[in-house]
Amino acid sequence: EWLQFRMVTVRRRLQHRLDKVLERLHILEGLLVAFLNIDEVIHIIRTEDAPKPVLMERFGISDRQAEAILDLKLRNLAKLEEMKIRGEQDELNEEREYLETTLGSMAKMKKLVAKELQEDADKYGDDRRSPLVERDAASALDETDLVSADPVTVVLSEKGWVRSAKGHEVDVVGLSYKAGDKYKASAQGKSNQPVCFIDSTGRSYSLPAHTLPSARGQGEPLSGRVSPPSGASFMAAVMGKEKDAYLMSTDAGYGFVVRYADLLANKKAGKTVLSVPKGAKVLPPKPIASTDDDLIALVSNEGRLLVFPVKELPEMARGKGNKMMSIPGARVADRVEFVQDMQVLGPQDALTIHAGKRHLTLKASDLEHYYGERGRRGAKLPRGFQNVDQMAVERKGE
Repeated sequence: EWLQFRMVTVRRRLQHRLDKVLERLHILEGLLVAFLNIDEVIHIIRTEDAPKPVLMERFGISDRQAEAILDLKLRNLAKLEEMKIRGEQDELNEEREYLETTLGSMAKMKKLVAKELQEDADKYGDDRRSPLVERDAASALDETDLVSADPVTVVLSEKGWVRSAKGHEVDVVGLSYKAGDKYKASAQGKSNQPVCFIDSTGRSYSLPAHTLPSARGQGEPLSGRVSPPSGASFMAAVMGKEKDAYLMSTDAGYGFVVRYADLLANKKAGKTVLSVPKGAKVLPPKPIASTDDDLIALVSNEGRLLVFPVKELPEMARGKGNKMMSIPGARVADRVEFVQDMQVLGPQDALTIHAGKRHLTLKASDLEHYYGERGRRGAKLPRGFQNVDQMAVERKGE
């Protein structure tokens, strides 16, 4: 609207100047007549009582032109010079042509306004005193924006019942479970975060943590909130920030790195994240602290241990992943050979191997013996520790 106002203002200014130029040209034509007929003009002025109408009739000039001639003092009339009058006429005709052309073209009017604005900015402009700050686009409030960020522990049972307990200091195994049911998995986070559940087919589902039933009871079936495929069971629960990294894998020895944001699913039926080879089982996702420095340790049911860097795996949103440990597909399908357990550890962490009632702790220096390239078979653990039940990470400093 200001620019429209500016266009009107400039147009009025140019039109006003054009009117003045045309009026002056008109007068100059009359003065030129007076110059060319100076003696006769002086005679008429001296002898006639009303010289104006006589001048108008004699020379065919207008009232305004005759008035301009009569307004001239005698000494000025004597000084009239044809070259001076014609020179002013040429200048004014050039200006008239510019004004008429500009007024007749919207493009030239805009160009003139822009030029004048730039000149004013260069002459009078200074640094802005009130800063301009870019803000995110306005959006409707999300339900979670109004939820307090309290620490919670989401607990999943073997039968797929879910509940949420306040705080992180929760004895998840010692909670009350229904007859024939027991603890399966848990995840710690905030009440305003979503929690992701992974099922045995590699699908991911997500629910707002604050909508889950309280741990004071025994919870409710997760299948009432989401729609997993027939026969699928829930394997794990995960809570984190959108950019948090996790290791997704199957016991066929395949895996990849995924970001928590890619695990979120806004549909009741969830979404496929992990492709599961024939006969293989889904392993619980493992959090990755550093994709550059962390290590992956895999142990097979035959007692082979392989350790390699996380950075050798690709980061993907979904898929089968890359081969982490070399296990023939047929042996996995027949459940003859598979990954017994998998852990992610830091470069200085220790790894404890549990085999029955015995356990063996391998320090960072001891683990170097089991280092290898991704996709290798791994090295055999010492006798007596090859029948591994599970592994545990002993964090340095804990």
